[in-house]
Amino acid sequence: MTARRTFFGATFARRFGFGWLGAGYLFLYLPILALVIYSFNDSPIPSVWTGFTLKWYAALPADREMIGGLWLSLKIAFFTACGSVVLGTLAAFALVKYRRFTGRTLFSGMVNAPLVMPEVIVGLSLLLMLVSVQRALGFPERGMLTIWLGHLLLGMAYATVVIQARLQDLNPQLEEAAMDLGARPHQVFYLVTLPMIAQSLFSAWLLTFTISLDDVVLSAFLSGPGSTTMPLVIFSRARLGVNPSVNAMATVIIAVVAIGVLTASYLIARAERQRALAMAAAQRAGG
Repeated sequence: MTARRTFFGATFARRFGFGWLGAGYLFLYLPILALVIYSFNDSPIPSVWTGFTLKWYAALPADREMIGGLWLSLKIAFFTACGSVVLGTLAAFALVKYRRFTGRTLFSGMVNAPLVMPEVIVGLSLLLMLVSVQRALGFPERGMLTIWLGHLLLGMAYATVVIQARLQDLNPQLEEAAMDLGARPHQVFYLVTLPMIAQSLFSAWLLTFTISLDDVVLSAFLSGPGSTTMPLVIFSRARLGVNPSVNAMATVIIAVVAIGVLTASYLIARAERQRALAMAAAQRAGG
């Protein structure tokens, strides 16, 4: 009787867990699925289905405003991701490898501040600062550069957290062994530390790229004439009623992102398997 009760209890717990998991996935992905379906809607009213069509996809190349915004967003996101990884690596390395230095607490707080501060406050602060600098020096004009600076500030904070977590898990004996064998500090970093944190660098790059690509608040504060990113274009159109071409563009982006994530996941998993096999072969050879 006790075994039967335990069996039914375990079955109920498993089904209950799967039910909650399924509900969570539906809550997250059902709106995306609806967006993809209605991107093929023939009606100009997005919420009324009248038939299947591909005309909204065919009209995308002629939508200069949307294509221009997408191209600008991709450029800003690329440079933001690259800059965030570089600055985040330097900040994380300083916080992990140098436990004590003057101003460490202040430095750590300033690095993490963009993570907890509302983007509205960050955007307004940057706008006031850049306007003051422009009045004093005549530079920079609000546009791609100012948007990139704002995204870089936010992206660096996220990249630092990701890379710092990986650096804290590294075995310091590997770096010490390299220095015992005669490697200089910069050689230890490039030959030992950097390869071991490469996956975290790639993860930080993808994360900051995504954050920059879909940012609205900072871009709204820091953009200028002729520098409208894709999220701003979509947001401005949404206030007048979502155009079906927006659904088509969003579907294209979802498809590209999904392919990129699956490819990256496959490459990371394959690299992990190869690394595990290499370590096992080294242990067998050493044993």
